[in-house]
Amino acid sequence: MAISEEVIQYHDRTKHHPHRYAKSPDYLDWANEPDPFRRYDGVRLIPLPLAEKDPEADYLDLYERKNSTFQAISLKTIGTFLELSLGLSAWKSFGGASWALRINPSSGNLHPTEAHLILPPWEGNTQGGVYHYNPFYHALEQRATPGEKLWAKIREHFLTEGFFVALTSIYWRESWKYGERAYRYCNHDAGHAAASLSFSGTLLGWNITYLNALSDQDVETVLGFHKTRWKRFEEEHPDFLLFVHARSEKDVPREIPLELIQSFRSLSYSGEPNPLSNRPTDWHVIEEVSSKIVKPRTQGKSYQYRVHDSFQEKMPLQEATKIIRRRRSAVAFDGKTYMPKEHFFGLLEKTIPRNHKAPFDLELGEPSVHLLVFAHRVTGLQSGLYFLFRHERDLEEIKQRCHSSFLWKRVDNTPESLLFYLLKEGDFRSTGQSVSCHQEIAADGALCFAMIARFKEHIEKAPFLYRTLHWEAGLIGQILYLEAEACSLRGTGMGCFFDDAVHEVMGFSDNSFQDLYHFGIGEAVEDLRLVTLPPYHHLAKGKQS
Repeated sequence: MAISEEVIQYHDRTKHHPHRYAKSPDYLDWANEPDPFRRYDGVRLIPLPLAEKDPEADYLDLYERKNSTFQAISLKTIGTFLELSLGLSAWKSFGGASWALRINPSSGNLHPTEAHLILPPWEGNTQGGVYHYNPFYHALEQRATPGEKLWAKIREHFLTEGFFVALTSIYWRESWKYGERAYRYCNHDAGHAAASLSFSGTLLGWNITYLNALSDQDVETVLGFHKTRWKRFEEEHPDFLLFVHARSEKDVPREIPLELIQSFRSLSYSGEPNPLSNRPTDWHVIEEVSSKIVKPRTQGKSYQYRVHDSFQEKMPLQEATKIIRRRRSAVAFDGKTYMPKEHFFGLLEKTIPRNHKAPFDLELGEPSVHLLVFAHRVTGLQSGLYFLFRHERDLEEIKQRCHSSFLWKRVDNTPESLLFYLLKEGDFRSTGQSVSCHQEIAADGALCFAMIARFKEHIEKAPFLYRTLHWEAGLIGQILYLEAEACSLRGTGMGCFFDDAVHEVMGFSDNSFQDLYHFGIGEAVEDLRLVTLPPYHHLAKGKQS
């Protein structure tokens, strides 16, 4: 069987259906819940400073890199960069239990995504290092020391100052709760994390580029995973390596030469990964599919997106960092609050990739995910079913594959950049709820989105693009989260949906296009029983004791 067929088989196997959900644990084994914080024991811990003052920027500046000033790479700016992307945002407490929330969202707040940094020498550290980021302590755990000679070769290759961030996934953290479908969610979370890094980088005047030529093995070598002793089923799997750098008129390389990769192979790596659970469960389907979806070395590629002016919505000035810090996932909506149409159009416009605009200038690939919109409560917009094409390439094919009864009426007074169409007028609250695993939150918000991706063609072309499609959905999801907060609403990602039921709503008869992710926006109903604590109050307690 071809690898692409095995990947498609996994996707089909892990679909939810009204009569049968994808295989998952029969119950939640709370005594075996994975530790949400990975650490590497036996290494030097370098505390990062928490931001005394957040970078000054308006929310809309997050999407415009030209509006920010480059700040020199230092321990202080790296601390701010990580605090505003992958750090803690708060603690919640109820009934004697407490749990951390993070700037970057995660399915079930389980956080499979880990971050590693490869940093150049700085003042007080003449050799640089390979580090794991520990968000609990907001600290770097030093695993290796590349040395100045290796960094000189890296600078010579990239022709600019910068550093690397690698994202990895621990599948067990998600499969503990979600079983076989967890592999999908891990990749959503990686996309969310990448977008969080991109937005945080914007505040510091930094660009972030995906090194898309590298193989998974290249990333593992740089991180020293070939010299790391993992507990079975608690391994970290490479997602991607990002290069963080100053803005430049020149395009940065998308690869690292093999000779430099091999230089990392000879380094001495230290640190023992902490055990996350007493008895991790073997979800062999995830092991099988992840072993097939391995990215090889490929030709480095840069991408050109649309060039158009941003839609100038009338939004009051808001501090970008306040919106980043207050992002939360809603658990219920009030079922009555509307979103203004102007804000809705602004939200849609921000999901369109543009050159030199965060977060899509990471350049994960060609835009392949579109938005099916269940519009329930948008002021000045007829309730109904809508579709946004994020790339015109798929317009005619999707039209042909959908129900012939759809209107395909271009919505009046939309920005020119939006290929936004009304499919059918009417109340689609019950439809949105039923296809989203009967979750009321899909009907009670102002909006519910289903992310529809060009699927079969990509998987047959390169099976590792299965991950990329889910990363793209995660990038979009992070924009929706921040846009909801900017509109004084709240968002929530939904990984539970009946895949083929959505395809039936569209009229799809094959897997040329597939639904990958759902998202809702509305007025959140807060649980007043919960107590909120500052994100790093535990560090202050430690200092006092």
